[in-house]
Amino acid sequence: MKRIIAVITALLLVACLAACGAKTQTQEQTSQTSGVAAPENPVIRLSTTTSVNDSGLLPYLLPVFEAETGYKVEVQSAGTGAAIQKAIDGNADVILVHAKASEEEFIDGGYGVERLPFMYNYFVIVGPKTDPAGVKGSEDAASAFAKIRESESKFVSRGDESGTHKAELKIWGDDAPDAASDSWYISAGQGMGACLTMASEQQAYCLTDKATFLSMQNELDLEIVLAEGEDMKNTYSLIAVNPEKIDGLNTDGAQAFIDWMLSDEASQLIAKYGEAEYGTALFTLL
Repeated sequence: MKRIIAVITALLLVACLAACGAKTQTQEQTSQTSGVAAPENPVIRLSTTTSVNDSGLLPYLLPVFEAETGYKVEVQSAGTGAAIQKAIDGNADVILVHAKASEEEFIDGGYGVERLPFMYNYFVIVGPKTDPAGVKGSEDAASAFAKIRESESKFVSRGDESGTHKAELKIWGDDAPDAASDSWYISAGQGMGACLTMASEQQAYCLTDKATFLSMQNELDLEIVLAEGEDMKNTYSLIAVNPEKIDGLNTDGAQAFIDWMLSDEASQLIAKYGEAEYGTALFTLL
């Protein structure tokens, strides 16, 4: 009986060793097939504006980048002002934002290595289908805003120091509305998706990037009332955070992400994004 038990035990041990060996061989083959060496520091902290996330662009691009490089991107999405502040506070390795003046200030302060503009889309003005302010047919965004002010039609502002908010304030000019005294002007302090939802619920006008609106339009009771004016171009830039200014950065990861985003492969993916679902690309390469 003891001999039988010993034989069975030996057979089970051989089977386990064979299974472990097969598993190890399979893992090695998979690693060799993928050709991806695990980076020493695999986590990249990306601080970015809400529009590239809410529009679905990053969720579309990042799985490809991660599969090809072995990196894992942790996305922190906020308005451009908050996104830049995260980098200043040492909580990001690279930023992807869209407010030129703020980006240049970030560089001038020594926090960023180089501003790399690489794509754009357009801001659009959306509003109720009835267009109570008569915005349709306006010459540009400034004249459209003047009609909204004159009619005191509701307007939802980001109010969050984001790139979109700064673009809005630039269009208003020196005499921007004040939510405290102008009851028709709503300063939401929210991201783009939340502001569009609020504008739809209150039948208000709103300045938005076109990509986010198109990605949400089936959920909204709004339409584009003014599109693609010369004063509504929206340029996006990549900036690696400066390791000489901030400690503890994943500099190699940041550069790998930037290099991939500027590659021909990423450019082709960006150029196609939105065509199948919306009939038009949501972003254009510079």
